[in-house]
Amino acid sequence: MHTDEAINAYITGELLAGKPYKYDNKDRHGPALYALAFPLARLAGAKNFAQLTEASVRVGPVIVGALTILLFGFFARRMGFGVAAVGALLFAISPLPVYYSRDFIHETLFVAATLGFIIFAFRVVENKSINDGILAGVSAGLMLACKETTVIHFAAFGIAAAWWFWASRPLDKTRRDWCAAIKPAVAALVSFCVVMVALYTWWGRHWQGLLDLVHAVPHLAARAGGEGHQKPAWYYLALLAGGWSGAAVIALAIWGIISRRDETRANKPLQALIIYTIAITILYSAIPYKTPWLALNLFLPMSLLAGRGLANLWEAARDVRGSIFVVLFAAALATALCHDTWKRVFAAPADERNPYAYAQTVDDILRLPERIQQVAAHNPSGNNLRIAVVAADPWPLPWYLRHFPNVGFWQPNQDPGQADVYITSGEASDKLGSLTTDWRTEFFGVRPEVLLVMWLPPENKSSHE
Repeated sequence: MHTDEAINAYITGELLAGKPYKYDNKDRHGPALYALAFPLARLAGAKNFAQLTEASVRVGPVIVGALTILLFGFFARRMGFGVAAVGALLFAISPLPVYYSRDFIHETLFVAATLGFIIFAFRVVENKSINDGILAGVSAGLMLACKETTVIHFAAFGIAAAWWFWASRPLDKTRRDWCAAIKPAVAALVSFCVVMVALYTWWGRHWQGLLDLVHAVPHLAARAGGEGHQKPAWYYLALLAGGWSGAAVIALAIWGIISRRDETRANKPLQALIIYTIAITILYSAIPYKTPWLALNLFLPMSLLAGRGLANLWEAARDVRGSIFVVLFAAALATALCHDTWKRVFAAPADERNPYAYAQTVDDILRLPERIQQVAAHNPSGNNLRIAVVAADPWPLPWYLRHFPNVGFWQPNQDPGQADVYITSGEASDKLGSLTTDWRTEFFGVRPEVLLVMWLPPENKSSHE
């Protein structure tokens, strides 16, 4: 479990135990993920943090990731069945969405809500439907309830909308029909506010959440500077271009933009999607703060454009040779995608050489709860033995120690008192002093080049003697 997953699981466990949700604007993002996880965990039989499992918390992103693939079908009428089908297939088997669609983080739900907003915004512009306006507002509300960084996407959508407004201007200087657009726009705004208020106040139980959301703006502005996660502007493009398949997908997306220009000029939704893709790529690349899962927001529209690129290649095949070339190219790309997905998602998901495994918890941590269970079996207190964790950043240990009820957490400058087992970070080891004189030590990896030290009393001697 990644540290972010462990923290999200802890918050979900607190909700299951009956504690009220309170939005934390420092580093916890929005409440939508917990609103999804809470009922699913209940259905799985969990009543508190200790009863959660990896499957019970990750099933939500898995379901949402699958639904995202189905949402690509809405583009069949506007961009062609082949474009929608290839885009959906790319999103279904590419390593980036597959990797993060099984992580208990906000990004998968955020991407699904973003795609929903794109779909229903297009429908509102085309048919001025109030129902579509409501769904567009719900999607936008879910986006903001997932992550406060939605403002970046709203800016990109604003650029695409400004272009649409300019491109759709009447050439004969007739007036626009504003009345038809007012009702769906109002419906979208109202539904957006309802969703946002309902989730950030946790169904009216924590109204401070709305004020905290406003206060999150200065923190987000400061965090955009990097805070240890700063990367060069080309980071996302280099990440997406990696592996056997990445460069080919980007090349297809570029071809989807520049090929068949006459058709592109006549297809305003496609033009808006292209402008949004370029805008969101520039905005995310310009912000120093970067993590690999944020690249999903670029890969989402690129999948559709790559689908168009492959469809345009097929349309350009004028004879049997051309058709055979496109089929062989598609087969080679599918093979490369499957190779990259197998390697990054299944073969080495926590390997530090995996570009998606960002500050990822390593496999060695799985030995820790097993070892403590062995110690507990020989301790008079059993699973109630006292465990003291001394570390500046103890995550994801709360997840792996959740089955032991008597665990405490201290900062390195605090005195944990007597305990049956101590677990410390490397820098906190010398803070224990006489508490661990003659104690045995065992080491466990938690992240690449980050070790934990477990202190055990001498053989045949308890910590209380």
